[in-house]
Amino acid sequence: MTSTTVRGARGEQLAVEHLERHGYRILERNYRCRGGEIDVVAEEQGVLCFVEVRSCASDAFGGPLSTVRTRKQQRIIRAARHYLTTRRCLDREVRFDVVGITYAPELRIELVRGAFESRSYW
Repeated sequence: MTSTTVRGARGEQLAVEHLERHGYRILERNYRCRGGEIDVVAEEQGVLCFVEVRSCASDAFGGPLSTVRTRKQQRIIRAARHYLTTRRCLDREVRFDVVGITYAPELRIELVRGAFESRSYW
């Protein structure tokens, strides 16, 4: 495993623990389909949340949250659409959240609820 892979796996575990502490119920991890991947599928107060987890060694180049650009958002939305269709839950209220994890100079975990909108892609 590369250091990036290890950091990413550790970041996902930290993110899941953080989400659970904030009242999220984890439904699935690493949901994959042809169109993309969703790191965490969770539920918070009746809202189905598709969560992207990003981690960086430091925030020297803008930090982890700045890496979720339009192309990545489109892939997440495509995978979410697939999830909703295959699970037959198209009527659910959904939200796209991002958890950013920075390891240095100290561990920082940031949760952004409703980090991006999906209206233009549905």
